[in-house]
Amino acid sequence: MIRSQCAFWSAAICIGATIGCGSAMATEGGASLYVPGLHGPGAGIVPPPGFYFENDFYSYSGRLSASTRTQIGGAVLANVKVEARANFATPTWVTPLQIFGGNLGFAVALPFGDPRVSAGAVIAAPRLGRAFGIKQRDSAFLFGDPVVTSFVGWHAGNFHWQVGAAVNVPSGTYRDGALSNLSFNRWIGDIYAAATWLDPKIGLDISGTVGLELNGKNDDTDYKSGNAVHADLAISQYLSKEFSVGALFSHYQQISADSGAGASLGPYKGRVTAVGGTIGYSFNVAGTPVSARLKVLREVSTENRPQGTIALVSVAFPIGHAPPAAPPPEPVPGAKVVKH
Repeated sequence: MIRSQCAFWSAAICIGATIGCGSAMATEGGASLYVPGLHGPGAGIVPPPGFYFENDFYSYSGRLSASTRTQIGGAVLANVKVEARANFATPTWVTPLQIFGGNLGFAVALPFGDPRVSAGAVIAAPRLGRAFGIKQRDSAFLFGDPVVTSFVGWHAGNFHWQVGAAVNVPSGTYRDGALSNLSFNRWIGDIYAAATWLDPKIGLDISGTVGLELNGKNDDTDYKSGNAVHADLAISQYLSKEFSVGALFSHYQQISADSGAGASLGPYKGRVTAVGGTIGYSFNVAGTPVSARLKVLREVSTENRPQGTIALVSVAFPIGHAPPAAPPPEPVPGAKVVKH
């Protein structure tokens, strides 16, 4: 059923939305806690109390303009190419506790994967001890920093909203001086608010999210990444009880510049705008509702960042119970509704 499945799926994806190894090239190491497109359909909906699990596979491929320099691992590089394949496992607990009528929940995202960075030219590498002007390439299977999230969600008819905060805990396998890292090696906070208008009668979902990312300093490199704002808009239509399609729009922009003794390029700032689409499908496995979603976004406008393509494949389901079923929605006009 659209409403119950949407409620479960969207909360799971929202909870995991602050995780990630983003493609930023202004914040240190080419990494941002915010990932464009991860806040998708149903972003404001929190499911009923219970335990849930979500798995997100993240893929990114991008290239920085040859005329633009960036800084990674203490080195100043040019003609940089980024390839990232990472997985994020996120268990979630929505508690029966309420705050001003909204359900309180917690989640922990555990990342691991293989980020790959190559540079056509090394301009300066005081920490790496490498010769200048030569190509460099680095990749490794790594564990990232855990991200702890807390959120509260409310419902009023077709309108759903939530507020939350996430904290990146710098405890992953950070490699000092390496080009490739999945760990940020710095404290990062992200405060966000999300809202969803979902009409189960016509199957239309309009969701939006805004947030503020607060970056700490990497003590190993003495690099202080700037703070940033981000926003997402998702518009999707359910063509049946199980299948939906939609459009995604994302924007990320630093509002303060990078700083610190390790910021060799000075007051660096970055921004990116990405657009794309999404396909969602819900099904049952041994009586357990499962929601799967594919998202693909293309970065269409960038500054001090690579320009590339993002793909996200997400699967989410409840653990130990199924959310209470809602009455089936009325058929969407012109849509073929699958009967069971």
